[in-house]
Amino acid sequence: MNGNSGGHRRQVLLGSVRSLGTATLLVAAYYLLPMDSAFTATTVLLLTVGIAAVVVLLSWQIRRITLSPWPGLKAMEGMAITVPLFILLYATACFLLEHSAPGSFSEPLSRTDGLYFAMTVFSTVGFGDITARSETARLLTTGQITLNLLLLGVAARLLANAVQRGRERRDRSAGPGGSGSTPTVP
Repeated sequence: MNGNSGGHRRQVLLGSVRSLGTATLLVAAYYLLPMDSAFTATTVLLLTVGIAAVVVLLSWQIRRITLSPWPGLKAMEGMAITVPLFILLYATACFLLEHSAPGSFSEPLSRTDGLYFAMTVFSTVGFGDITARSETARLLTTGQITLNLLLLGVAARLLANAVQRGRERRDRSAGPGGSGSTPTVP
């Protein structure tokens, strides 16, 4: 057994706690922040800004992954922050749309229903119990599906590449002539 396994377990535990804590804070904010505005062009602009923030966050996470001695763990943390934020952005938009234009979905949406709908669209399960009825709701859902594909495909590939680069960088620095102090466990 590697002598650094205690450090690896500690990093896994800390990464898991940070990921769970961040996801918990995001969900708590979704439920606690006031959402009484109408779905307007400003809402669409804020959704666009939110998506841009997800892209910036993902780019920052990729940089952190490549520089980390624990690139696989950092990738896990990155996805544990990025995916909930992305889903919650769409859940918020669905909730605001239904409250601004009742009947946009097949049933009135509570915050939980908005989260449920955004999650089923993201996961591609699509149970069909809640459906987009209005043109705006369908456009919103189509936008989410399109970005889901990008997030699941392109972002996952970028994260995997970042993990690989991070491991290569770590292994080079621990190899001959390196300090040897960096962890050798993924």
